[in-house]
Amino acid sequence: MKLIAALSFCCFFTSAHGQNTDWGKVKADLEKSDNPVAFVKTKLKKKYKIDTVVVTRLNRFMGLADSLAYHGKIRKVYGPFPGENILVQVMQKAPNTFYRASQIFIDTHAIRRNVASNLADTIIKRIKRGETTFDDMARIYSMDGSGQVKGDMGWCARGTIIPSLENAILKRKKGEIFKVWSPYGMHVVKITENAKQDAGFALLLRVIL
Repeated sequence: MKLIAALSFCCFFTSAHGQNTDWGKVKADLEKSDNPVAFVKTKLKKKYKIDTVVVTRLNRFMGLADSLAYHGKIRKVYGPFPGENILVQVMQKAPNTFYRASQIFIDTHAIRRNVASNLADTIIKRIKRGETTFDDMARIYSMDGSGQVKGDMGWCARGTIIPSLENAILKRKKGEIFKVWSPYGMHVVKITENAKQDAGFALLLRVIL
């Protein structure tokens, strides 16, 4: 959110003809327009692009576009952006399903399937008996580097991870621990939050200054 606030400032740019442009007023006029594209073409006389942006993670944004797609307000215009000289208006948003889970990944390219399956069963039993925690088991056994974050996958958008793993996650509720196979190996999974609807897609109008 701080990124959006920092880049939505009001400023003046000097054109090639030596004239100052009040982009704060331009942004306000664009936000009020019933037809932003027509406004850009006929009033601003600027080039533009319309992009659909997909939000894949809620805890980690890949860049400015998906941060704006999630945090930005509909009709609000952001920019100009240093080094890019563009304005961005959030035109529309659409929801997607997001879920949060943690996993312990056991790579069956390194360990036989029967060993991986037995290890997963042992891990689950120890956690359920209260002998250890999921976080500790993730730090010890996870083979994909996620042990450093206790196996936390963060808030993931539907359609962004391995289908067999995602389908299993979406069938469970918060607190459940289970194992599931994927083409890559065995996953011991804990559902940390129930699935929810949130902003997953946005239509952005980019005005090139």
